[in-house]
Amino acid sequence: MNKEIFLCSICNINSGTCNEDCKFCSQSVRYKADIERYKQKEISLILEEAKIAYENGALGFCLVTSDKGLNDKTLSFVCNIAEILTKELPKLRLIACNGTATLEQLLILKASGIKAYNHNLETSRKFYEQICTTHSWDERYETCKNVNEAGLVLISGGIFGLGESHEDRISMLESLKSLNPASVPINFYHHNEALQLQPNPLTIDEALELIRLTRDTVSDAQRVMVAGGRELMFGQRQKEIFSHGANSIVIGNYLTTSGRAISQDLEMLKSLNLGIAKGV
Repeated sequence: MNKEIFLCSICNINSGTCNEDCKFCSQSVRYKADIERYKQKEISLILEEAKIAYENGALGFCLVTSDKGLNDKTLSFVCNIAEILTKELPKLRLIACNGTATLEQLLILKASGIKAYNHNLETSRKFYEQICTTHSWDERYETCKNVNEAGLVLISGGIFGLGESHEDRISMLESLKSLNPASVPINFYHHNEALQLQPNPLTIDEALELIRLTRDTVSDAQRVMVAGGRELMFGQRQKEIFSHGANSIVIGNYLTTSGRAISQDLEMLKSLNLGIAKGV
């Protein structure tokens, strides 16, 4: 078991404005999910969230926008936030998660202080058309290649429990391996009643084995992060994720759903004699 756990926090800086049809995502305007929607979060609120995350041991802070990809307005907004956070919290590792992006856009983000870019493949190339038709899996893969070319740290993973086969899971992980990400966030589908996809059919034991499979397949990754759906999927057995290969978690709230109190996660780590990573 890893002795130090890397903590990350995510900040939804633009919520519920996406026109894409990803069937797993409540941020799509197509499904009219009952979520908070806004174009740009107040910078003072973003800074407050970043300070809380850092004070609780998070080294990663991810700025997420709910659109297909970067446009000039979003790029400017993210860069402005990055410059402010870099001055206020210079030790915080800033991550951008803004959809598909060109090499040129990624280089601009890098110059503003962004250290890493998160763009998930979500599932296998073959299964992807079953969960999204408005943009392709290949666009996602190309963005990940652009991240590597830009010299940013690549963070890329996917979602389990979308109705994919085991072969799809292996295919996604093999594709991730080919991209050599530093961190692999794995999510477990969290159902919203507005979405077409049905609730996650995985058992806890199956989900734990998928963490192990991720660690074994994408073996060069520094971190396997258990992200969205952790509390719903594992319940009282969350401690077991670390013995199956996870060495990173998201603390605090997710994009459109609440996580559990940060203090509970810190107490969990303490009970396992696990430290909090102090460096990347």
